[in-house]
Amino acid sequence: MKTFSVSHKTVIVVDHCPYMAESSRQQIECDMLTKSRAQGVIPLAPVSKSLWTCAVECSMEYLRILYDIYPARKLDMSAHRDILACTVLQVNYIVSDSEFHILNSWRQEDQSVQELMSALAAVGPPNPREDPECCSILHGLVAAVESLCKITEYQHESRTTLMDMAERVANRGRIICLTNAKSDTHVRMLEDCVLETIQEQNKLAAGSDRLMPIQQCELVLVHIYPQGDDTLVSDRPKKEISSVLNSEVHSVRAGRHLASKLNVLVQQHFDLASTTITNIPMKEEQHANTSANYDVELLHHRDAHIEFIKSGMHSIFVFDQCIPDCVCTGDLHMAGSTSRDSGLKETVTLKWCTPRTNSVELHYCTGAFRISPVDVNSRPSSCLTNFLLNGRSVLLEQPRKSGSKVISHMLSCHGGEIFLHTLNSTRSTLEDPPSISEGCGGRVTDYRITDFGEFMRENRLTPFPDMPVDAAGRAPFERAKAQLERHTRYWPMIISQTTIFNMQAVVPLANLIVKDSMTEDDLLTCQKTVYNLVDMERKNDPLPISTVGSRGKGPKRDEQYRIMWNELETLVKTHVGTSERHQQVLECISACRSKPPEEEERKKRGRKREDKEDKTEKNGKESEEKGWAPDSERLKGAIEREKEEQSESEVIKDSPDSPEPFNKKPRLATEELLSLEKSKGPVSLLSLWTSRITQANSRKHQEFAGRINSVNNKAELYQHLKDENGMDVHENGKATR
Repeated sequence: MKTFSVSHKTVIVVDHCPYMAESSRQQIECDMLTKSRAQGVIPLAPVSKSLWTCAVECSMEYLRILYDIYPARKLDMSAHRDILACTVLQVNYIVSDSEFHILNSWRQEDQSVQELMSALAAVGPPNPREDPECCSILHGLVAAVESLCKITEYQHESRTTLMDMAERVANRGRIICLTNAKSDTHVRMLEDCVLETIQEQNKLAAGSDRLMPIQQCELVLVHIYPQGDDTLVSDRPKKEISSVLNSEVHSVRAGRHLASKLNVLVQQHFDLASTTITNIPMKEEQHANTSANYDVELLHHRDAHIEFIKSGMHSIFVFDQCIPDCVCTGDLHMAGSTSRDSGLKETVTLKWCTPRTNSVELHYCTGAFRISPVDVNSRPSSCLTNFLLNGRSVLLEQPRKSGSKVISHMLSCHGGEIFLHTLNSTRSTLEDPPSISEGCGGRVTDYRITDFGEFMRENRLTPFPDMPVDAAGRAPFERAKAQLERHTRYWPMIISQTTIFNMQAVVPLANLIVKDSMTEDDLLTCQKTVYNLVDMERKNDPLPISTVGSRGKGPKRDEQYRIMWNELETLVKTHVGTSERHQQVLECISACRSKPPEEEERKKRGRKREDKEDKTEKNGKESEEKGWAPDSERLKGAIEREKEEQSESEVIKDSPDSPEPFNKKPRLATEELLSLEKSKGPVSLLSLWTSRITQANSRKHQEFAGRINSVNNKAELYQHLKDENGMDVHENGKATR
């Protein structure tokens, strides 16, 4: 059996003292109420509502939304007693001036907007000539506490059914007070009065069978002041006054701002949510053949969005904020304002989708929730509700930038009431979950499944029987949460999004940097890992860079190492504040990344040489397609390349890190090739290529002496090995004279 919540009882106390007759100073143009005005008629002067009128309108709008979504006596109590304990909500309305006036009771017959409107009409507006000293909001607050102690018929039936366990039926409630407070001191005085009254009434209820002690009470004080004035009361979030009383204060300007505040409060108090339906096609009144798209905001229970919350689709929630320059219509039910006039709150935007069939039973629904339009008397809301009450249904789809549309909700009418149905748009719980290797949730298939399994083993929880604490006074679960936080500060989930976690050389550093404290050996291991990476870069070793989704050969070797160093630095920076040794690891990485200018210049020249070779290879392929170029052009290109290589060799010689070349002069100079061309005709491509290879090899190493002195590429080996008889020794062991 569930206990009654705070929302089971709500007492609304409205101040009826003379100062509530003051104008709200929000002007309403009377011409807005008429479509046309005859010529020669003087327009009416704008009017403004009083603070009392604004408070009554907004409180009635609060109750209208409540009664629309939670109508009473819609369920059988014997079959749904647990549900009724949470869904049956009752309201008591009290007006306070020189005395309190209770406009309705906890009986079910009095729970309707029509009953309260008739009672308010009998009360009338505040009397400005009444003595203000005799009027006080305290009369209404005392009556509200006494009303909370009274037993409702649902509480009485629950206590009668439980018999011996009647004490399990709780008595909780909420008091909403709309008044014009003088200052923060006045607000504290009202809170103290409510607390004292609760303590007195609990003593009386302890010895009575017709009363129940109040176990928890929420006091919501709404201070209303005219527009243009400065408030003397400051806002305050919910605060615990005592074990039985919580209090919060809201300072709001009268008019549209008060309506926005109560619209937000009704959602917070009764667990409601907002859905805005966009792109509703409607015909224009002035032009019958044209149509326009409108938006309508609906309120309903929050469980209608439970699928969005479970699937983590937080991007579909949109935050609306009030527009300060909107115009109030003056109509009673228009006090609720639209989503654009609402206070800061979240709403889900769904798009109108005309269904192909009107068979509601064909759709698989997981829930149905009553709705209430925020702007109930607006033309778009009226057209939508009439459309649905005539037996039509509307499908709602999630707005998506790409891909097929997803129908997530449906609006339909049952028994004269409109419901928002939640359709099953996600995977059913009866189906087997897909394998993660098949790309669950998209085309991503390269998840780090093995690494994640290792991650789970390292962070496995084990029970502690005696809950020991460490030196810092942390319990085991606190240490476990701290370790999990450190391990997940930087942990890429996809293989193609990381480089260092794909390298075996970085594993020691990655395992040690996540530790809470590092020893001197751990620091040396991390530094040794960094030095190994520097040695790999010097040797120009390849890195495991993923080329998925990229065209061509991928990034060059220098770019690969730059990506690797950036990621490694990002990993270490997330753990810098852990200890001093973590900072030393980052300093080691920064020192190794800052190369001397000579090495940077050498790497730059190497990149230029690679670009030139790529360009030469590309030109060679183009020449193969278009035919060979003239021999003179090839000779000019050879001369230019020779000059560039000679200049580069001179620069390399100046660098202290570069070795001295063995042979500075090539065997065959390009000028000799030119003279050879003049004397014997054009030079063949084989001669040019042989000359280039010979010239390049002569700068790298000293040529073999036997090859230089050879005749027809044949060199005599072992010339010094002569025996005493003058016989030559050959490879096969035989000798000749």
